[in-house]
Amino acid sequence: MTLARPHHRGRTIAGLGLSAVLVTWAAAPATWAAAPATWAAVPADPAATAGPARAAAPAGLDREALRRGLDAIHEAGMYGAYSAVRDAGTDWSGAAGVADVRTKRPVHPRMLHRVGSITKTFTAVALLQQVERGKIELDAPVARYLPELIPGERGQKITVRTLLNHTSGIGDYISGAFPSFQQGSTASLDDNRFRDFSPEELVGFGLEAPSTGEPGQNWSYSNTNYIIAGLLLEKVTGAAAEPYITRHVIRKAGLRDTSFPRTPLIPGPHSKAYESFYGYIDPPRDYSVYDMSWAGTAGAVVSTMDDLNRFYRALLGGRLLGPAQLAQMRTTVPVTDGQGNVVMNYGLGLYAQDLPCGRFWGHDGGVFGMGTFSLSSPDGRRQLSLGINLMKYQRFDENGVLQPHAIDFALGDHMLQALCGPAASLAKDGRPITPFPTQQVLVKR
Repeated sequence: MTLARPHHRGRTIAGLGLSAVLVTWAAAPATWAAAPATWAAVPADPAATAGPARAAAPAGLDREALRRGLDAIHEAGMYGAYSAVRDAGTDWSGAAGVADVRTKRPVHPRMLHRVGSITKTFTAVALLQQVERGKIELDAPVARYLPELIPGERGQKITVRTLLNHTSGIGDYISGAFPSFQQGSTASLDDNRFRDFSPEELVGFGLEAPSTGEPGQNWSYSNTNYIIAGLLLEKVTGAAAEPYITRHVIRKAGLRDTSFPRTPLIPGPHSKAYESFYGYIDPPRDYSVYDMSWAGTAGAVVSTMDDLNRFYRALLGGRLLGPAQLAQMRTTVPVTDGQGNVVMNYGLGLYAQDLPCGRFWGHDGGVFGMGTFSLSSPDGRRQLSLGINLMKYQRFDENGVLQPHAIDFALGDHMLQALCGPAASLAKDGRPITPFPTQQVLVKR
């Protein structure tokens, strides 16, 4: 598939997050490009764990419909997609498309995949285990544990909780780590392919970025928060964060195909990872070989769709955290788009997304060339994890507004089919639902 290079002038790529992309357009009005579908979102209730009443219980798995849904994602323009769906004890997995556009090697359901910001759930679980052990207090200032990391009064105001729910006010480090984005160029993507970033270096970039508000005041997605969370974990455990999370979260959940890779290579059978960057990279380029130190405890995990379902099932079932800390994870703040629509309710490394058949918990992630989302019903009985191997395939119109792509609608249809059952269908009002809510794109002056 050939993707046209954009011809607009005056655009600056201001930042690319693991799950959030901010693009500044000098002449465009402020608008959120991807609006949610028309069903009413439910206001966040900090004490709620189940969400709104389910409209109808899913009626089992329609395997043929799920297969058609994956095929539709590929036919809409996605190179390759794979998903794993679970309804109680019944499992289905499938794949459609190619893992390599040159050789036409097909994708398959058990491919390893960079899951990006889903890593944040793993990191949050490890920190909350320390809360259970009395080594960390959620509402204590970060300066209590890392007194030199965040200078002055700021370190006294930012608490562990505000790191984990993205209300710390700390900016994202992405623009500092990938400086060419500030000039409307993707050159930093190639420059950094084998660059080894230290966590302290990334935190420095984040602290130098403009503040997004007073601590506890505004929700603003920042990968810096979860790099700091990894440093905090190291401080209180005395162990390196990634091996610690591997032992106490990944292995405890019984995951066999999930890891923090030690090299730029994905450690097993995998797809290539194609990045288009809204047409700036034409044709899309493969970034499956990449040093993921730029993501670390915010986004470096590799997993499979089956393992992600197993992980969230273990978490929501109380196998990784006790009831008190799981309730803290599910204490949320509302996240709204430019029109005030609630896109999701964000907790501590975990968010709730409301669909017509009820509330689902999980996270999504996006790294260069690979996107993932994983959602589970509150009891873990109904689950979907899905991966794609082409990122930022959408395009801007002449006014600088990002336009929904046919892929977005196909992804939304597959999500509803998997989680809400055969009777579910997407609202046909010209707007897709948002299977990657933390990756919504803000176009502003």
